[in-house]
Amino acid sequence: MVRNGFTGIKLARTDEPLTGQDGYLAFGEYLRGMKVRERVERHLPAPGSNRGFSPSVFVEALRSLFLMGGTTLSDLRELEREKDLLALLSQTVIPDEDTVGQWLRRMGDPKTERKGLMGLGEVRDAINREILSRDGVTAYTLDLDASFIGAGKQSARHSYLKDKGYMSMMAAFYETEVFVDDEFREGNVPPQVGHVAVYRRGKALAESVGKRVSRVRADSASYNADLINALEEDGVQWTITADKNNAVMELIDRIDETEWKAVASPGGNVVEVAETVHAMGGTPRAFRLVVKRVRDLSTPLSKVLVSYRYWVVATNFGPEWTGTRVLEWHQQRGHFENFFKGLKNDVGVGYLPTGDFHANAVFFRIGVLAYNLFIGFKRDLLPAACRTWTLRTVRWKLFSLAGRIVRHARSLVLNLAVDLRSLAFLSRIRGQCQALFCLA
Repeated sequence: MVRNGFTGIKLARTDEPLTGQDGYLAFGEYLRGMKVRERVERHLPAPGSNRGFSPSVFVEALRSLFLMGGTTLSDLRELEREKDLLALLSQTVIPDEDTVGQWLRRMGDPKTERKGLMGLGEVRDAINREILSRDGVTAYTLDLDASFIGAGKQSARHSYLKDKGYMSMMAAFYETEVFVDDEFREGNVPPQVGHVAVYRRGKALAESVGKRVSRVRADSASYNADLINALEEDGVQWTITADKNNAVMELIDRIDETEWKAVASPGGNVVEVAETVHAMGGTPRAFRLVVKRVRDLSTPLSKVLVSYRYWVVATNFGPEWTGTRVLEWHQQRGHFENFFKGLKNDVGVGYLPTGDFHANAVFFRIGVLAYNLFIGFKRDLLPAACRTWTLRTVRWKLFSLAGRIVRHARSLVLNLAVDLRSLAFLSRIRGQCQALFCLA
C-alpha cells in the first residue's frame, strides 16, 4: 500500500550471509588460477613483524576496491558488505584506510629503494607474460604516450599543461590491450624523457614469451633521434607525430600545390594529403613526413585569406603504404587513449589517495595490475561477443548478482537471485576457468 508517495515498507537488518556482487566469484577464481597471491607474496617485502599483514592483504583489498567500483580509500569500508563473498575467495581481512595509506608509503619509500613498487612491477610482468602467452599474437604494436592525471595535492607539480598533477609514461600492446609499462612521474617531468627505456622494456617482455614488437606508434613527445635510431636498429616499423618546428614547416612550404591530394573526410571538410622527406639531426637516414592539411575557416577573414592547419606524421613505412593509409593507421592511437581512460575512470586511478608521490606510484601500479587482470579475464574467459565490454559493463552485467550463501555440512551453495540465462552464463565462465587452470 502506498501513502503520500511512500510504500510503507519497513527496514530491518539481518545477519544472513547475503551478497550483492556474486559474479565477482568468477573473477576471484580467475585470480586464483593466475596465482596472483603467490606472486605478490614472492616479490613484495614481507611485513616488519609477525603482527603485520602480508602484502597480499593490501594488494587484494585495493584490487577489490578498484574492480568493485570504489573510488577513495575510505570506500574500503564498503567492502565489508561483501565480506562473506570475499571470504569464499580466502580474502578474510580488509585493512582500514589509515593502515593501507601507511603501507603504500612504506612500499614506495625511496629509503628502501622502493622495493614494494619494484616488486609490483615484477608481478605485473609475470601476469602479462601469462596473458600474452595465450593471446594468439606473434608480433605486437607498441603504443607509447605520456598521460596526465590532474591532482590538487599541495605536493603535486605543475605540468606543461599548466595544471598540477602527475605525468605517467605508459606503454601498451595494441592487439592485447594490456599495459606493459607504467612509469609514474611528477607533473613537471618533461613528457619527452625516457621513451627508449620504455620501448626496450616492452620489447624484452614480448621476447620473453617468444614474440616480438614489430611496430611502434607514438605522439610528438617521442619525436626524437634516440628513439628513432633504436627502432631503426631493431628493424621496427614506426609512426610518430612530428613536431611542427621551423625545419618541418619549411619542408611543408616547399611542397608543390599539385602534390596535395584531396581525400574523403567524414566531417565534410576538404582534407588534403601530401608528403615529403626529412633528415633529422642525429639520425643516419631520412624518413617520410606525411602531412594532412585542412583549410582554416575559424576567422572572419577566412573567406578571403587562405591558411591551413597541418598534422604531420613521421614514418619509416615503405612506399607500399600510401600517405592516407599511414595516417589512418597512426590515428588508431585513439584506442590507446581509450585504454588509459578505462584505467583512469573505470578502474579509478584518476583519484590519487595521498599527498605522497611515492605512495601514489604504488597505488597507481596496483591499479594497472587490476586493469591488466581484467583484460586477461575478458580475453581468457568471456565469449567473443563480450570482449568489448568495459569494466563498468562487466560490473553491471556480471558482477552485480545478488545471492545468499548457504552452508551445509560439507559444502557451500551460493543461491543466486537471477534468471536461468544469467546462471548459465556465470556457470559457463567458471567452467572455462576450471578447465584453463585445472582447478579442483
